[in-house]
Amino acid sequence: MKRLALSAALFSIALASLGIREASAERLSGFRGMTVGPIENSLNPGRGYGSPASEELLDYLVGMGVNWISITPFGRIWSLDSTEILMDFEAPYEENREAIQRFIHAAHARNLKVMLIPHLWVERGGWRGEIDPGSEERWARYLENYRKFVLAWARNASEAGADALSIGVECKSFSGRFPEFWSELIREIRSFYPGLLTYSANWDEIDLVSFWDELDLVGINAFYPLARSRAAATDEDYQKGAARWATRLGEFAQRVEKPILFVEVGYTTRRFAGVDPWTWPEDLPGVMVDEEEQARALRIVLDTFIREPYFAGFFIWRTYASLDDVSQEAPWGFNPLHKKAEADLRAIYRMPYRSDPEPFSLESLLERSPRDRSPLLPLLTRESSDSKRRRRPPSRSRLDLRGPLKDRDPHRRDR
Repeated sequence: MKRLALSAALFSIALASLGIREASAERLSGFRGMTVGPIENSLNPGRGYGSPASEELLDYLVGMGVNWISITPFGRIWSLDSTEILMDFEAPYEENREAIQRFIHAAHARNLKVMLIPHLWVERGGWRGEIDPGSEERWARYLENYRKFVLAWARNASEAGADALSIGVECKSFSGRFPEFWSELIREIRSFYPGLLTYSANWDEIDLVSFWDELDLVGINAFYPLARSRAAATDEDYQKGAARWATRLGEFAQRVEKPILFVEVGYTTRRFAGVDPWTWPEDLPGVMVDEEEQARALRIVLDTFIREPYFAGFFIWRTYASLDDVSQEAPWGFNPLHKKAEADLRAIYRMPYRSDPEPFSLESLLERSPRDRSPLLPLLTRESSDSKRRRRPPSRSRLDLRGPLKDRDPHRRDR
């Protein structure tokens, strides 16, 4: 069985042998990102966004080769059928807003670009993709409050100079509904925010979203299963699974004529993490830590997608605002820093994508009017015969991930 290299050095050599070599920094135009989660717990003062500790983290990420970070402020909703959204999340809203502004400025001082991604936290538990206020009247109240929540953070993004904004995260229960609501929200944001706009769709949601044509990028929280079962979780199985998703996303990108960005991609540090990667660490008490499994899954997925002409890049899910923080996540969680995966990420961040500097030049795109940002995929009309062969529909006799996934909920990512 053909196996991927187990160290960053050997991984780089393997990519080079396939014609993928390290490129100079000025040519690496795509998103080579890391999500930086908040630390706002009252037991950890002075360690969140905008703190000296967060600036030390930024220096570390620059040294890894990161060129984008994403920041995830939260609003709170009490339950899945609530209509109110509270702006405070442990830290008061105004305090959090100012801290995030400092953090964005610190990132820009280090030549990092920033995406702001407002999230919703469900206090009583449950996945935000299942929000359902119920009646038409309650939906109207919820949508108005959601609009205010997103607009507040969009204005903050504009004032702080954030380079990109996600207008929602896993809003699966209403991203395909209320098209006039979404169009008006996007128009309103465009009226004052000059940066790139995307939406963070759950991995099984992209065909439902009604407004991709009004955004700059297709954003995906890419927790795709790489195998159907633990019995089929070899390197070869994972490679076939990743290739299958790459084929399907290539067809989708061609249909919507937008680049695809993995707004979140990550794996927990445990055995078989690639089989059900959406499972939250808190739902896995007492599991065996397996750093090689996390590194293996990330290697295979990123090696697959950086070869695709439609792929704009990725944000790894996730680290936290203090480099040495251990308060926010279990050792078997998603954070790849100070683990085996970090060495591979350092190599991958410095590799060129097939889309560099296409499917778009980020600098020139940001200089253009939002109305002029389409189409963005010239390479899709100039595919090589090799690329077309890669996108041929897979044989049914091979690993098929299109059917229902038994004994698991592919939607639930509680956090």
